[in-house]
Amino acid sequence: MSGCVDASPALPANVRAFTTLRHGAGHSLPPFDRFNLGNFRGPQGDDPAVVSRNRAELVARFALPSWPHWLRQVHGTRVLRVESPAVAAAGPADQPPPGAEAAAAAVMRARAVEPSAAMDPDEPEADATVTSTPGVVLAILTADCLPVVLAARDGTELAAAHAGWPGLSRGMLEAALAAMRTAPSNVVAWIGPCAGPARYEVGRDVYAAFVVDDAGAAAAFVPTRAGHWLADLPALARRRLVAAGMHAADIHGGELCTLAEPERFFSHRRDGRSGRIATLAWLEPPPAPVEA
Repeated sequence: MSGCVDASPALPANVRAFTTLRHGAGHSLPPFDRFNLGNFRGPQGDDPAVVSRNRAELVARFALPSWPHWLRQVHGTRVLRVESPAVAAAGPADQPPPGAEAAAAAVMRARAVEPSAAMDPDEPEADATVTSTPGVVLAILTADCLPVVLAARDGTELAAAHAGWPGLSRGMLEAALAAMRTAPSNVVAWIGPCAGPARYEVGRDVYAAFVVDDAGAAAAFVPTRAGHWLADLPALARRRLVAAGMHAADIHGGELCTLAEPERFFSHRRDGRSGRIATLAWLEPPPAPVEA
């Protein structure tokens, strides 16, 4: 799969998952250039109409089986179970623009969804979703935080979680695992691009959020200057997933740093005002049994 970070090889055979890149598609202007999928409003956010076009292009470019379940992420621990494909809010029809967006518009018309409606103001407030239904697309927005895909080993269930340090320290990943019907020992995980351990410097508040209740978490922090540490968010995530019942060998990814690769990834820490990449995941229908 080109134009993205493909997670599928690390997951069960019928699970599709990937993280978008900031360039190679989209229409956003600096500092959101170009493939910003973030839904932030107001003076710090991108033009909603442009993000709408980007989201429509996403669906067409990657042949998503349905409209993604976008969330209003708040660094919390709320998990939603979704078993039906999402549908964007109805909006006025636009004339299909040329090129890739024309293809996106055709796809969305075929699914009875208008490209101009891609940003639904009623996106639910949550930081993770779970599904057991093939074709339901889960979506997480990030720009340094951890995007984590959790899949049942047999490919029957899937979760996608947003875990910045506040949510991670409060139990976001544990909540996502608990919302699944699959036992943690039968779950496989993939950690997408995030702020990496060589560049993500934090203060006492972040250090204390993990270490006060788990002294062993200190191993994920390297001192830099007084009251500051480099934090290894993927290592902290792995530690918590294992403590929740997963096998360490079933946790993959976490090597890509959003801070270190400005040409590929948005980073709020690096740039301040920034767009968002998206991690998408869905189940494909299991193959039909072969008759003897």
